Amino acid sequence: MTTSRVTKLDQHRSRQVGERMEPKYYQNWHLANTGTEVQVTEFEWGLIRLYEAFARWVSTSSSLLIDEDIKFAEHLILHIIRMHNRPKNSITIARMMNRDDLANLQYSLRKLEGAGLISKSKDKTGKSFSYVVTDKGKQITDGYAAIRSDLLIRAISTISNIDERISEMTKLISMLTGIYEEMARSSTTYNAQY
Repeated sequence: MTTSRVTKLDQHRSRQVGERMEPKYYQNWHLANTGTEVQVTEFEWGLIRLYEAFARWVSTSSSLLIDEDIKFAEHLILHIIRMHNRPKNSITIARMMNRDDLANLQYSLRKLEGAGLISKSKDKTGKSFSYVVTDKGKQITDGYAAIRSDLLIRAISTISNIDERISEMTKLISMLTGIYEEMARSSTTYNAQY
């Protein structure tokens, strides 16, 4: 091993856990050529890992409460239907989740209904259905809330200034959601020049 290689490895090992790599390590990375691209790329990968960890948390904690084959997205849908204890139709649920795959959403609604966690009824117009959480669904969502409070919220509460930090992150994520949405719309007008 050359001396310069040993020095680089020693420098890498001396970094603290969680400390950001120097931008020079990103020089050959197709997603990160500038300082801003490095920061955005790190945010995106962090977001992916957070999403996967959140999905795993919801699925594993919820599996303690129900034996049905209910997936992550279906657990989220169940909690959204319960939100404010008001009936919601599939379009409202899709809007709240920022989803545009109504066919998949309706499949999940059928699964939740089949599991006895929600029930549906015709809207006042008689043209679409609204969904409410059943007593069994309330038991599951209440159980999840208790586990969440006992484990997750207690662990998160150990982070200093968590309320302010979460509030700031929520605002930032909301703004970034708007930017990603707008750029998704803009990208549809681009041709195949890329």
